[in-house]
Amino acid sequence: MAEAVSESGRSRRRGRGGTEARSGVPGQNPHLEVPFITRGIPTYDLASEESLVRIEAGADRILAEIGIEFRDDPETVQLFRAAGGEVTALTGESWNIRFAPGMIREILRTAPARFTQYARNPARSVEIGGDAVVFAPSYGSPFVMDLDRGRRYGTIEDFRNFIKLGQSSPWLHHSGGTICEPTDVPVNKRHLDMVLSHILYSDRAFLGSITAPERAEDSIEMCRILFGADFVAENCVIMGNFNTTSPLVLDGVTTRGIRAYAAAGQGSIHLPFLLGGAVSPLTIAGSVAQCLAESMVSCALTQLVRPGAPAILASFLSSMSLRSGSPTFGTPEPALGSLVMGQLARRLNMPLRCAGNFSTSKLPDAQAMQQSMMSMMSAVQSGANYVLHSAGFLDGLLSMSYEKFMLDTDLCGALHSYLRGVEVSDDTLGFEALAEKGPGAHLFGTAHTLRHYKTAYYDSALDDNQPWETWDEQGGIDAASRANTRWKSTLAAYEPPAIDQAISTALHEFVARKKAATPDAWY
Repeated sequence: MAEAVSESGRSRRRGRGGTEARSGVPGQNPHLEVPFITRGIPTYDLASEESLVRIEAGADRILAEIGIEFRDDPETVQLFRAAGGEVTALTGESWNIRFAPGMIREILRTAPARFTQYARNPARSVEIGGDAVVFAPSYGSPFVMDLDRGRRYGTIEDFRNFIKLGQSSPWLHHSGGTICEPTDVPVNKRHLDMVLSHILYSDRAFLGSITAPERAEDSIEMCRILFGADFVAENCVIMGNFNTTSPLVLDGVTTRGIRAYAAAGQGSIHLPFLLGGAVSPLTIAGSVAQCLAESMVSCALTQLVRPGAPAILASFLSSMSLRSGSPTFGTPEPALGSLVMGQLARRLNMPLRCAGNFSTSKLPDAQAMQQSMMSMMSAVQSGANYVLHSAGFLDGLLSMSYEKFMLDTDLCGALHSYLRGVEVSDDTLGFEALAEKGPGAHLFGTAHTLRHYKTAYYDSALDDNQPWETWDEQGGIDAASRANTRWKSTLAAYEPPAIDQAISTALHEFVARKKAATPDAWY
């Protein structure tokens, strides 16, 4: 661990590609670059105390009267039985468990309100919880797209490209997980290539595999090689992003994966993917109550395995077109639900993951950014601590877009400034700026302006703020085309962060050994 950290620290300037590679313009917004955001604005508390109590009571009623179905994992069922859950055997390897009101909240008392996920570059470790905000790329798309080649299945090259783009952006804090599915790698082995790619091409914290318990164990073991087994035993260095099977089901693949991460003291995110009218009530209050119930139970499993294991309450609320049955993203009602989830998470004293730059648009266009802004603002206003899907989300999460990735990271940069809030001091009140020249004189050359002009406003790397005539003379290039140029130049300038050669060799040998031990499986 010490050697890897030392190598990473020595190479930090080279590995991050320099200021120009990071943000496109020399010296642009350096005052905003942080390993994670510390919130400087208050959260928006939408729901009244009475409404919050009713939602919590609704979640308790779901758990007490309907319960959660558990499948194919008797060990998890026994853990909840021992904790006081009322277990009823169903057909086959499935059980319904009901929970008395307050039981799950009591179990969650040992979950940390805030924790650190360590990165191999210590300067890039992130805090999750409290007033900390962490942005991570989008997750899980089978397709990728760009303006040159259109929509296609993702490959391991695309996967690595998105890691490199994320590493090159000062506005993301976390490398994410399955940024896109590398469909050219066998299903049972791609987790090895994905985790290795995060380690080699980024020095940030990242997510591991969750698609099978043994893949979760492989992800954790690779971190033991990277950080050292003793360090991993005492610290969170990797997290898994787990979905419930809504409505009200936790399957054995999920629960065994949760137990693997928790037993190793690693973090986990617990996410119901709720489509209103399909797998949850179409009313937002009902969806929020169900989300709270499912996520709490999933989080509680970590505490039964290892009290104090890091766990993140989460929500993925989405609406649907009731005329066609198609999912819709970036709509106002789920945004309101995210605000309420923020309040509920604070009442549980747990970190929250919710929302992101969501869109159903098929292109990086006005619809994409309008929907993304609606959703992303709900995340930052709700008090979300970990915002997955912060960059690249297009096509209802089916596609990762290179251009949308660049547009979204630029928006994340603006949110760095927004979340800092407003500083009020004698200096920022700017009396001297007005007094220096008096009424009727412009302030361009005043001492106050010259002192603050580099840091007063967020300077976008993608916006075109020139006069119309100048823009037209230069070809009338739109935002998507500018983003197309930017992702290409960013990849061309990318340099990988250094890693200790012995650790790299050990990781490659581990991956080769695991791949050789089993035949390829493509489904």
